[in-house]
Amino acid sequence: MDAVNLSDAKARLSELVERAEGGEEVTISRRGKPVVRIVAIEKPRKPLDLDALRALRARMPMYEDPDGLSFVERLRREDQL
Repeated sequence: MDAVNLSDAKARLSELVERAEGGEEVTISRRGKPVVRIVAIEKPRKPLDLDALRALRARMPMYEDPDGLSFVERLRREDQL
């Protein structure tokens, strides 16, 4: 994105923040010179609890349909009722 001048940034701050959250880097300039850059803060990821995932998977029913096609067809039929 090109630089946005300060007065435009004041009027469009919410939009600029949303763009930064989406991964875009926003530069704000004053009198034609870049002075500030808005970037999203990287959110720390929580570590996966592999034991909990394994337990969840063990509780899930196994289907004989390897490609899931009959499962999807059944959902479509049930939706039409």
